[in-house]
Amino acid sequence: MTPDSSDTNGGPERASGPNPPDMGDVFDELEALEAVVDDPEELRRVRETKRLVLTAQRGPFGRVVSGFDRADAAEALLGSLLFGIPMFVEGGTGEVGAYVATHPLYFLVTLGFALSTVVGILYVADIQDVRVRNPLFGLIPRKLLGVVVVAAFTAIVMMTAWGRVDWAVDPWVSVCDVTVAFFPMAIGSALGDILPGS
Repeated sequence: MTPDSSDTNGGPERASGPNPPDMGDVFDELEALEAVVDDPEELRRVRETKRLVLTAQRGPFGRVVSGFDRADAAEALLGSLLFGIPMFVEGGTGEVGAYVATHPLYFLVTLGFALSTVVGILYVADIQDVRVRNPLFGLIPRKLLGVVVVAAFTAIVMMTAWGRVDWAVDPWVSVCDVTVAFFPMAIGSALGDILPGS
């Protein structure tokens, strides 16, 4: 192969293209190598190198992130609270929740839009290079589930503890109120989790 030629895997041609290679490209190459290595010792070394690449990254943006651990949960909780506290003290949350309660289609749209926004932040917006690793049941990304569960749990607990919902009086309106608060909290949870780059 001549120095000016390019292989089919995007070698030298990729380096001179509009997007120079980054740590995500290195990680992709290591994943491709991991798929074809058949020697156990070599496989161990490739996996060790992947872990090294994940820990060697610097800066808050453009990192390869995957999984969801306690640090991610704490970051998601912080982001969820930062976006959620204004929703707890604002009377408009109850008004919007009561309106959504009378329009079940709007409830579904609100919930769907909240979830799709979180997916967009995590996997589409390219704020970080978020990788799905070991999804639950082979389908549900751990990071997505963690971010959503933290936001939902925080919304339920805080709205209940601060007397913003009354589950005994009207549970459906309470669900709708929590869903309205959940929307910005899920956005904060997703941003809180991925911006530090862990």
